[in-house]
Amino acid sequence: MNAREARPGDLGISASRHAGREAKRELPGDVDVWVFVIGEMVVFAAYFAAYVVDRGRNQELFLQSQQLLSPGLGVVNTLVLLTSSLFVALSVRATRTADARTASQCLALGGACGAAFALIKSFEWYSKLRVGLTISTNAFFMHYYMMTGVHFFHVVLGLVLLTILWREIHHTDAPRAWVIESGACYWHAIDLLWIVIFALLYLMR
Repeated sequence: MNAREARPGDLGISASRHAGREAKRELPGDVDVWVFVIGEMVVFAAYFAAYVVDRGRNQELFLQSQQLLSPGLGVVNTLVLLTSSLFVALSVRATRTADARTASQCLALGGACGAAFALIKSFEWYSKLRVGLTISTNAFFMHYYMMTGVHFFHVVLGLVLLTILWREIHHTDAPRAWVIESGACYWHAIDLLWIVIFALLYLMR
């Protein structure tokens, strides 16, 4: 048999590899971004685990300290960030359909909501620091400032990324959809992390 002649087994392997490549194309964005996002999730999972352990050891202290937070601001910030993610998702959809104008507008609105989140969180920190509630007050506020602080840093990093994506859409004749998808994946991960943080700090009893 000719060495170049395909055997049935070879056809099966080839089809499997082709199917694997097609499956990879179904994953939005770039695989490197997903590796980074998963890594960030693991890091935050360690923060969350440490919080739950400390809470279990100091339930009364944590419950009393929770009463000093501002649930209203937490709810507003959650809604603002969810709205931001919605706009970013709409921007991705518009990019896929080559509607650059809508994609640009939605991304700008998503960034504006992200900036609003940062401003509200800054105000909340200020209101706590003003009355003497600092990172050294007790174990609860140590976790509060650590988790919200690290998340805040990621929000700022995400806003920088959204600005880069906006330029990609606004100043490029053919915006690369996978680039916008990659940035959106990171932004949605930030949103997801905040939902967990909000539940742990403001709602968990």
